[in-house]
Amino acid sequence: MIIAEALEQTYLSGGRPLTVLRDINLAILAREFVAITGPSGSGKTTLLGLLAGLDRPTKVILRLDGEDIGPLSEDSRARLRAEKVGFVFQTFQLLPTLTALENVLVPMELQGRNGKVDRGRQLLEKVGLGDRSHHYPAQLSGGEQQRVAIARAFANQPKILFADEPTGSLDAENGRTIIDLLVELNRDAGTTLLLVTHDPALAERANRTIRLAGGAIV
Repeated sequence: MIIAEALEQTYLSGGRPLTVLRDINLAILAREFVAITGPSGSGKTTLLGLLAGLDRPTKVILRLDGEDIGPLSEDSRARLRAEKVGFVFQTFQLLPTLTALENVLVPMELQGRNGKVDRGRQLLEKVGLGDRSHHYPAQLSGGEQQRVAIARAFANQPKILFADEPTGSLDAENGRTIIDLLVELNRDAGTTLLLVTHDPALAERANRTIRLAGGAIV
């Protein structure tokens, strides 16, 4: 599902180059559940964003579901993400003026999919929020907002789901709920799951763990 060869990311900091990732080589199989771990500042979130096509790497051979995304324009990468990628952000990124159901419908609206309202309601039922569909984000707890974000990420039935610290801002009980939900959706939908986490309980549920330190795989 993902192949990265010699991936590197360098930024200018104070007029000098700062290499955040160096010589990253990895392959993620279809339907695999992979956790990316490592200390703060090791490049985990940067790597996740590059693999998802949210940012452009300095140097890389990078393929997502067989397509070389390195040379793609921003518009082409956006189309690829809309067709194949779901993303759960650590800060949820729900639109505050939309209800839970409307937030879940956004990806399907952008694709012009049929039957989107029914699917949106089914996804909210799946995450245990069927009775909160008309509530706005401000009326939901942190755990509930995260579940809406996960339902939204699965709206277009992505081939791969990226999640950045999906339990990072949740208490232990809500964290376990989110872990169980991700594992269940990964299993039932056959979606490849790649997530960044500091949570040992979540990493233990993965098929495989990739550990970063100092911008490299160790």
